[in-house]
Amino acid sequence: MDKKTYQSGYIAIVGRPNVGKSSLLNKIVGQKISITSKRPQTTRQRILGIVTEKDIQYIFVDTPGYQNRYGGTLNQLMNRSVKRSVADVDVIMWVVEAMQFTAEDKVILSLLQSCSPVILIVNKIDCLDNVNQVLPFMQEMEMLIKPAAIIPVSAKNGNGLPVILPAIKPFLPERDQLYGEDEVTTASERTLAAELIREKLFRLLGEELPYSTAVEIEKFEMDGALRRINACVIVDKLGQKGIVIGKGGEKLKQIATQARLDMEKLYGGKVFLEVWVKVKSGWADDNAILRRTGIE
Repeated sequence: MDKKTYQSGYIAIVGRPNVGKSSLLNKIVGQKISITSKRPQTTRQRILGIVTEKDIQYIFVDTPGYQNRYGGTLNQLMNRSVKRSVADVDVIMWVVEAMQFTAEDKVILSLLQSCSPVILIVNKIDCLDNVNQVLPFMQEMEMLIKPAAIIPVSAKNGNGLPVILPAIKPFLPERDQLYGEDEVTTASERTLAAELIREKLFRLLGEELPYSTAVEIEKFEMDGALRRINACVIVDKLGQKGIVIGKGGEKLKQIATQARLDMEKLYGGKVFLEVWVKVKSGWADDNAILRRTGIE
């Protein structure tokens, strides 16, 4: 009897901003490895999420939302990251929002014309009054895109998610396992720390927070079982510094506390976290800062 072959491969999760790519990845992997918020362009770099089963390993690549609304070096690098991911993977998982196919989605369609296979994920079906409303939309997408599969899901409540892995499996090549059984991401603890702080900035400041904000980890040290982390929030203008710090420093304290609690849950150990804010005008066009904050 022939020995059963092992499969492993890369799946790029692509889509316009704010369609739920990172939420989907976290649900599929079963652990929070990619930050989420209602703000567009929360994800700025490629994050890998790994699911390992007995005979197959799925390696998901969460990419920034592809868009042409903003210019500048930061957005050029993020769009380049998406294009690179699309070219380097075995399967494309394209996420669109139920009942919404925008001009930005059409731009992505043009990027994927020569890519196959493409599995279309229609997310946010939980937002519909009746889930059957999505059927005509799916038929339109089927004719327009001709995907290898089309799957309606809700990243919020998990509906439809069990269908995704079996739909991907036939398209992954025969290949040895690429990552360890216990690995769920290739992102370092240092990277995850910066991302969790950035998520709290988005969530706690909302529209007050300018888009041009970054987090740089200046120190990450182990002191026995304790992680000592110093982080710096970088803003573009002096007035933005006051927004992040808040009255009497309360907003920054809240951001740091919530980020620390998430880190302790993720790392499974105690964290001592210090966060401060500095102004660096034009940082989003500064290649050195972009490299230090993980955007290349």
